[in-house]
Amino acid sequence: MSDLPPAYGGEILHVDLESGESEREELAPEDARLFLGGNGLAVKLVAEHVPASADAFDSENVVVFAVGPMNATPFQSTSRGVVGFVSPMTDGFFDSTFGGTFPRAQKTTGFDAIALHGAADDLSYVTITADGATVEPAADMAGLDTYETCERVREREDVGYDTHVIAAGPAGENRVRYACLLHESKRREGVAGRGGSGAVLGSKNVKAVAVREGDFEPELAAPDQLRTLATQRMKPLMEGTEMLQDYGTSGLVNPVNETGKLGQRNNQTERTSRENAEAISGERLHEEFVTEDTTCANCAVACGKHVAVQSEGITEAKIPEFESLFGTATMQEVYDIKRVMKANDLCDRLGMDTISWGVTVAFARECYEEGLLSADASPHLEFGDADGLVELAEETARRDGIGDRLAAGSFRFADSLDDAAERYLHGAKGLEFAAHSPRGLKGMSIGYATATRGGSHHDTRPTLQYQGEHDETTDGTAEFAARSQHFTAVGDSLTQCRFVSEGGWGERLNERYSDAVNAATGWDLDPAELERIGERIYNLERLVNVQRGIASRADDTLPYRVMHEAIPDGPSAGMFCPPSELEAMLDEYYAFRGWDDDGVPTDETLERLELTPFAN
Repeated sequence: MSDLPPAYGGEILHVDLESGESEREELAPEDARLFLGGNGLAVKLVAEHVPASADAFDSENVVVFAVGPMNATPFQSTSRGVVGFVSPMTDGFFDSTFGGTFPRAQKTTGFDAIALHGAADDLSYVTITADGATVEPAADMAGLDTYETCERVREREDVGYDTHVIAAGPAGENRVRYACLLHESKRREGVAGRGGSGAVLGSKNVKAVAVREGDFEPELAAPDQLRTLATQRMKPLMEGTEMLQDYGTSGLVNPVNETGKLGQRNNQTERTSRENAEAISGERLHEEFVTEDTTCANCAVACGKHVAVQSEGITEAKIPEFESLFGTATMQEVYDIKRVMKANDLCDRLGMDTISWGVTVAFARECYEEGLLSADASPHLEFGDADGLVELAEETARRDGIGDRLAAGSFRFADSLDDAAERYLHGAKGLEFAAHSPRGLKGMSIGYATATRGGSHHDTRPTLQYQGEHDETTDGTAEFAARSQHFTAVGDSLTQCRFVSEGGWGERLNERYSDAVNAATGWDLDPAELERIGERIYNLERLVNVQRGIASRADDTLPYRVMHEAIPDGPSAGMFCPPSELEAMLDEYYAFRGWDDDGVPTDETLERLELTPFAN
């Protein structure tokens, strides 16, 4: 194997939180070629260091911050980082991506991955420099929200925004299972939103991780070629992301609602009135509340926005994303956008995933509606209760009253209720679904069912389905879902923003991607080999989950409503995914992947993908 391309920093930093000591490991050239970085490197480290029997909150779990070979290069929008860990939501491998400036700063330290092991004795934060890591006391940060924590760490480090901080809020300290991490940079926020990374960090007594910039700069094999490739993609990129530039992802509310595939009232229906949709739309937010565009490092799209809502005491907050508007507005039947923005800002500051929290609240509200929860449980369980939504955010982060049950997520909440509660779940493998309909988009039906992360829309992507591919047919849809999973695994390993990759470089892996990687690394990948890397990463994720006992045919399923109740009205009326349809797609999916009838990668598949050592 040739030397490691100097596009990589070349080291992995292992930090022992209990002792405060750190150890450097060289990144092997063969591992870079097999797993790229980011997502791929994170799952490799989790597979190597976390026992299959370890609980997400055990000290044996690790939290990995990883970047890829394309970070800090002319390849657009690569200030993306990956957090990898065993999730307290799914009990399986999970990776969550985030933007801002932290990932680019991490790349300058020369550490392609930073792995946090064990647990600190007392509340602490971790500082990373090119020299290694220090574990600092943080008792004074207990109870601070995410923004306050970022500011406090910057004050302690005393170099302003040259310290790049990602932090847990009170929800992480209290082990709300879907607690997230928020990174506040000078330019915009980045949120590692899904899976519970904030809760795992909280279980390790870590309040924040800070990176001080180093001097490492990647050396490219063919810098002029990569700059030319990036320049050629600027025009299509800017044209393909025009809606994001104007409105951010909130611009999806109106068009998705018009398809009749936007969940309402805990997904009882999938379309609201135009008046309701307009009330929470990106267009309205832009016209009345947006104060400025924000952007990650090395990105011209500027899809981030800040909003101000004077009546709610909000002078500057992150705009609600489309997925957040789904979770906290349409699933609640709450169209008071000011109260919705207040609830979203609270989630960001308290450190909670707006999707899982919102869908869990909607689940509880339907259980109350169906008599499975009494009025004594909470006064805030009526659909449409906007003020109650705001109160429930506070209660969940504090684990007060019903907030303690909401903090467990909808699947564990359902376990505490009558068996009938399972009929109202909206998720897979313990993770609540994102906004993209598993009834109305066939690619999402099989994509969610087989996703290593459960209800994530960043395994199989919905983008092409909204353009009419594999939205209402099952023909070839299993292969489409699998290859989309390869695409996202590669993107999260390079690492590149999904909006930029889909908008400017293509929704499928193609020669543009392989040419860019080759220009950075000096390798000779073709698109097929690049896709095989994505296939390898996804199979390793599956193997980790198989070993943890959460990935089998019985686990590759969808909730009751998706399989037994058709969309009742609107343009997509009649659509659902009956069990026989799902079973047929699973057969095709497993055959395409080279898995056995129970969804386990065969020995031949593991050998072909050079994963046999991980099977032991």
